[in-house]
Amino acid sequence: MPDPASADGATPVGGAPSAAGGRTSMLRAAVRPRMLVMLALLVGAALVCGRLGAWQLDRAEVRGERAAAEALAEAESAPVVGLGTVLAPQTTFPGELVGRRVEVAGTYDASGQLLVVNRELDGRPGYLVLTPLRVTDADPGGDGDAAGTSGAGDTAGTAGPVDGAGAVLPVVRGWVADPGDAVVLEVPAGPVTVTGYLQASEDSGSAALPAGRTDSVSSAELLGDWGGPIWTGYMVLSGSQPPQDDALVLLPVPTRSGTGLNIQNLAYAAQWWIFGGFALFLWWRLVRDEAAGDPFEGDPVDPAGPADPTAADAPLTTRADAASS
Repeated sequence: MPDPASADGATPVGGAPSAAGGRTSMLRAAVRPRMLVMLALLVGAALVCGRLGAWQLDRAEVRGERAAAEALAEAESAPVVGLGTVLAPQTTFPGELVGRRVEVAGTYDASGQLLVVNRELDGRPGYLVLTPLRVTDADPGGDGDAAGTSGAGDTAGTAGPVDGAGAVLPVVRGWVADPGDAVVLEVPAGPVTVTGYLQASEDSGSAALPAGRTDSVSSAELLGDWGGPIWTGYMVLSGSQPPQDDALVLLPVPTRSGTGLNIQNLAYAAQWWIFGGFALFLWWRLVRDEAAGDPFEGDPVDPAGPADPTAADAPLTTRADAASS
C-alpha cells in the first residue's frame, strides 16, 4: 500500500527534502564572518596602496620641479650662440631648442607689431608684445658664415639665404598690462642686436580679433601677415642693444610642455592606485564566488544527496515478495 505522504507528491518514502540549489544572495554572502575579515584586510591594502600612490605623486612633483630648476639654470648659464648656427628659416623646430639662448641682429618692423591677447603674468591679465625682426645677421658674434651649421638638422630646401639675412624672426619683446601705453609699446628704431630664448611656434588662433591683435604666436599665420621666409619658432627677448623701454616686462625662460612632473614617479603612482583598485575588485569577486557556491541559509540539505526522482513511481517490494522470488 502506498504511503499517503507520497500520494500527493509531498515527500517520497524514506526521502528527505531536496536541496534548494547552489546559490545564495550577494548580501548574505558579503556579511559572513570570513568575508568581513577579507573585506577589512583588502580595504587596508587598498588604503596603503592609495597612500603610496599619493607619496609617489608628491615625489613626481618634487623631482619635476628640481629638473625644471636645473634646466632653467642650465639655460641661463648656457653661452649665447648665433641663431643661424642652430636653426635656419623655414625648417622644422626641434623640441630640444626650447629655452636655447641665441642672438641675432636686424631691424624691427614697427608696422607689423601685434598684441597677443589673454596672456597672464604672475596672475595678472595682459598682452604679449610681438614684433617682427627683419634679420640682417643670424650670427652676429661669429664669422658671418652660418651656412651648414644648423643644429636643427637638414636645411635643404630652405627659402632665402641660409644665414637668415632677409628672413623674419618673431620676437616677443615682453608683456604689458595696458595696451594703450604708446610709450611702452614704442619699437626701437634702427639696427638692433637682440638676445633671447627660443620657443616653438604655437598652433593657429581661432578668435576673430580687431587689427593689431592676435591670440597666438603662430609662424604659419604670421607668414601671411609679415611675408617670408620666417623662422618656425620665435624668440622670447632677454636683452637688446640698444635697450628698449624698461616698462616692458620681460618674460621668464620658456620651458617645454609636460615638464612639470617626473614621468617615472607618475607611473609608479598610477601603478599603486591600480593595485588598490584591484584589491577591492578581488573582494567583490570573492563575494560573488561565495554566493554562487552555497545554498540559501536555513534550507535543509539531504546529506545523501537529492532523492531519485523516479523513486516515487517504483513499485513497493515487501519481504514476502522477496522470499517468494
